[in-house]
Amino acid sequence: MIRHIGQVMLYVNDQDTAVKFWTDKIGFVVVADQEEGGVRWIEISPTKEAQTTLVLHNKEIIAKMQPELNLGTPSIMFYAEHIENLYQDFQAKGVKVGDLVMMPMGRVFNFADHENNYFALVEK
Repeated sequence: MIRHIGQVMLYVNDQDTAVKFWTDKIGFVVVADQEEGGVRWIEISPTKEAQTTLVLHNKEIIAKMQPELNLGTPSIMFYAEHIENLYQDFQAKGVKVGDLVMMPMGRVFNFADHENNYFALVEK
């Protein structure tokens, strides 16, 4: 079951410059800055307590990992429970889904709507 919008993913050319913009100019705070398997995950939000965050992804790395994604617009990540069940349910309903993978923040898969707009689900 999808519970709420957890994150909006922004695909940027320079993560460090993006962090400086959002923190220095907009006043956001860095919630997490981690790297695993060559993927750097920078999570920012208006406050440490905010329920919805922005994740700054390196556009070039994500394009290599998932060339089918439209990186020109932000992606919405939904938080979900029982992600394997959702994955199987979406497949059974003919929803276009990517692989169920482990990322620094948990198990994740992408899915596309009828216009090929991609969204993501993470098990939180």
